[in-house]
Order: sequence, then C-alpha cells, then structure tokens
Amino acid sequence: MFNYLDLGIAFTIALLSTFVLTFPVKKFAVKIGAVDLPNHRKIHKKVTPRLGGLAIFIGAFLGALYLLPQDEHLLEIVCGAIVIVITGALDDRFTIRPIAKLTGQLIATSFLISGGLIIERITLPIIGQVELGFFSVLITVLWVVGITNAINLIDGLDGLATGVTSIALISLFIMAIIDSRLLVAYFCVVLIGANLGFLYHNFYPAKIYMGDTGSNFLGYMIAVISILGLFKNIALFSFVIPVIVLAVPIFDTLFAILRRFLNKQNIMMPDNKHIHYQLLASGYSHRKTVLILYGISAIFGALAVIFNEATITTNLYIIIILIFLLHILAEIAGLVFGGKRPVLDMFGKIFKRKGSKQEQH
Repeated sequence: MFNYLDLGIAFTIALLSTFVLTFPVKKFAVKIGAVDLPNHRKIHKKVTPRLGGLAIFIGAFLGALYLLPQDEHLLEIVCGAIVIVITGALDDRFTIRPIAKLTGQLIATSFLISGGLIIERITLPIIGQVELGFFSVLITVLWVVGITNAINLIDGLDGLATGVTSIALISLFIMAIIDSRLLVAYFCVVLIGANLGFLYHNFYPAKIYMGDTGSNFLGYMIAVISILGLFKNIALFSFVIPVIVLAVPIFDTLFAILRRFLNKQNIMMPDNKHIHYQLLASGYSHRKTVLILYGISAIFGALAVIFNEATITTNLYIIIILIFLLHILAEIAGLVFGGKRPVLDMFGKIFKRKGSKQEQH
C-alpha cells in the first residue's frame, strides 16, 4: 500500500525546498517589517525576522504535490490551511488582535466541518464507542482551535515548536504506517521534511522564527491529521492517543490557563511562566532547555505509539507512567504545593550523590 520510495522523495523535496526557501523568506520578512522585537517577556536580544512558517507551508505543499494525495476532504483541508497561513502572516506583520486570529482559525475549521471532517465519536473502555451527535461540531472546533493555539504558545524558544511538532509528527507517522492510513502518512512525511529543513535556520541561535504563520499552520495540520487518523480509530482509549502525542503543548497550555486563573489574571494575557521559561529560570541553558523538552516529547510520542497497539493491561502501566510525567511537568510549571518540586528535588539529590561519589573515586 505504501510506496516508501515516493515517501522518501516527497520528504526530500519538502526538506530541501523549505531549507532553500527560508533564505528569501527571511529577506522578505525584514523588507516588509515582519520581525520580532525584543521585550521584557522574550528571551532573544536582537530583532529577528518572523514569517518562517511561509517556507514551511510552501515546502510541505511542494512535497505533497509530488505525492498527489487523493481524499474527499482534501480541498477543505487545503482551503483551511491557506486561511490559517494568511491569518498567521497578517499577525506576523501587523500583530492583529486575538479576536481576529480566532476568527481566522474558526473560518479554517468551518471548511473542515462543511466538508464533513469532524470528530463524530470517541471510544471509551467498557462503554465502547460513544457517538457525539450534536456535540461533534463543538468538539471539533475546540480540538482544532485548541491544538492550533497550543503549538503557538509553546513557540517561545529557538527551535522548540519546530522540534516538538516534528517529534509528534514522527509518532503520528509511525501509527499511520501501522494502521495503513495513507493520507495521514503523506501529510506527516512532508511536514516532517519541511520542519527539519527549517530547523537548520531556527535552532539556537535562531536566524528566523516560524512566527504565527508556522505555529498556526503546524497546529492546524496536526489537529487535522489526528482527526483523520486517531479519532477514526475504533481501538480502546483512541481518544487519549492524540492527547499523549501532544502532551507537552497541550498541558503547557492547560497549566498556563490554570496558573493565570489561580493568580486571578486574564487567561488570554501572555506571560513568561510557561514550562520552557521555568526550565530556563532553573538554570538550564537555552539549548539544554530545548533538548530536555525534545526528550520529554519523544517519551510521550513513544508511549503513544505503544499505547495504540498494546493490551489493556500494558496500557494501565503506561497510564501510570503518563501520570508521573505529567506530575513532573506540573512541578516544572510551578503548580504543585505552591511551587514546590519534591520529585525533581529528589532526583537532583540522587544525581548529586552519584556525581560526588564518582569524584571521590
């Protein structure tokens, strides 16, 4: 069913196209003033061009053009992606109001809904399949808009969103191959290629940012891919799998909402308390912080792949591991016992003891 040579060629086209296109996009962004200015909340100290997502979009499109995927929902997906990219590009240039960004995201989602690409049901243990009925449209809107904004919020350090989304897409690609979902595999492989082509320019120290153009596009496409693949799966716990794959951006967003609510702040107001900022504040370098979150994302991605194929007994063990990992993320986010970090402190003491013993020898 899968022609792996074609997948490899499409991946290469997307990677090389994005790598090359990022150079003129960077010049174009500077020329039109689509740049990110330093401020008290941001890490970077110099003016950096945004709009890098435009190169990711075009690179992925060229890779997909080689594959020529066929699907009844393809036109609506592409129209939604174009709206998302235009909305993100306008924000990268003019910093549009949140309501305008939300409107663009809702318009993009409306294309999917009009084409019938919605989350119609979820599968629960013991209960089995649950038809969402009237709520399917609402759940679809919340999912697409939620994931789009979650990727946008985690785009706070050089290469972070690019790497985290690439890891999520690799997990989704593996599950697509296992479940023989052709369109999902096509989308994943070109997006991975485009991301990696852009990562050369975006990893610390970044020469260009993907901006809202990129984070919105990637968030939208990951939401679409998960609807096409994971929510269509009839396996037990199928609704949990996309949440596991995207655990870092999803729970970082949820933690941010909870933190702002507890502090009686506007939940829509940006701050510098996200997980990546907390790691920086703990003394980790920019590069190490990004690599740590890559590692955590990879663990979640691997668990999702196993979860998708494992027995109920194995899944129960995985759930315990997931709860432990989420507790770690909550500690990093400062939401446990008023900001205390008992588990992280325990690990810190263990590693310090091991380090001191090695020095004595």
